[in-house]
This record gives sequence, C-alpha cells and structure tokens, in this order.
Amino acid sequence: MLPEDKILIGRRELAVLPDFGLQQVKVKVDTGAYTSSIHVSSCHEEVGVLKVVFLDDKHPAFSGQEMQFKKFRIKKVKSSNGDTQERYFVFGTICIAELCFRTEFSLTVRKGMRYPILLGRKVLNNRFMVDTSKKYIHEPLSLPL
Repeated sequence: MLPEDKILIGRRELAVLPDFGLQQVKVKVDTGAYTSSIHVSSCHEEVGVLKVVFLDDKHPAFSGQEMQFKKFRIKKVKSSNGDTQERYFVFGTICIAELCFRTEFSLTVRKGMRYPILLGRKVLNNRFMVDTSKKYIHEPLSLPL
C-alpha cells in the first residue's frame, strides 16, 4: 500500500528543470546515491560567478546556453567507483510527475551516459516511492521556460 503523501515513480522518468531551461530530460532514479547530479558540458568559475552549460549536443534538450550562478558551493563527493572529487553544487527547481520543488544538484561530466540526471535519496525521501519494474509512469509537465 502506497502512503498517501508519496508519489509512485518508475526507475526512469522525464523531468522539467525550468531554472536551467530544460524540458523533458531523462532522469535515472539512483537509490544508491545520496545527492542528485546533472551532466554539464562546461563548468568554470570566473570572479566568483559559476558559468555552466547543461547537457551536451547529444541530448535533445541541449541549448548550448550558458547559465550563471552567484550562489553555489564546492564539496568533496565520492563517485560510484570510489574516487573522491570536488564538485560544484547549485540549487534549481525540478518537476517530476505533478510535483515541483527546489533541490541541490552536483555538477558533473556524465558524457556518454544515457541519463543526464541522477536522482539520489535526498530528493526521493519523503516525496516518492520507486517501483523499479516500471519506467516513465508520468507524462512530463509542459512548463514555460
């Protein structure tokens, strides 16, 4: 039985990230990861401003637009292969199913990966239940960017 306050999602879903100018991006649910991450093709800091290009030209949602963040942080993260690396983190809104909320994303190069966004437990807890036998349960929201 599904708790009333949780939304059932599959192991893969489509998401909208309006703050990042992204529509219908494939998301992989990763219950083994604590934080969520998003693929960037470019990410560098200039005079206290983080300049980011989300996704790359292999993804349908790629625009090539550079986004700027004045609020960000750097944190050490252990990757799935055990390596520790410093990553930038930014906040943005993500919409999955009928739910939109702000969360933090680590910025990383996921070149060659099928899913440019990984959703970790920090996002999933208290919001979603995951049915790993299902994919793309929800129609993606269509939001103006």
